[in-house]
Amino acid sequence: MRLWHVDLIEYLPKGQLLSQWRELNSIFAKEDQHILINYVYEYPKEDLYVYSEKVMEEMKKRGYQIRTYEKMNRYFDGLGPVKDRKPFQQHHDKEYLEICFYNLGSSDFMVEKGL
Repeated sequence: MRLWHVDLIEYLPKGQLLSQWRELNSIFAKEDQHILINYVYEYPKEDLYVYSEKVMEEMKKRGYQIRTYEKMNRYFDGLGPVKDRKPFQQHHDKEYLEICFYNLGSSDFMVEKGL
């Protein structure tokens, strides 16, 4: 249960990317509480929206089907226009990027992608 660093989304292997969408839907549905994701509730909803959009963009780019947006639409209902920004700036810092990088456990994949 984690939200990978926003800068790694485009490099996530298929399993981790699809897990991000499941994780986000769990947050949308139940506002799950877990030590690895609790920080999202300290930020404006716009940050989670931008993060979610980045995950969806990458999924679409790879040709993965998103069956429903129902939970997401309910969660963000009433949210006004959102400008593109880097979400979770204080948490998604260089240290968190390095932690996520090593937690991926597929350094060969990352080296191949030039990270």
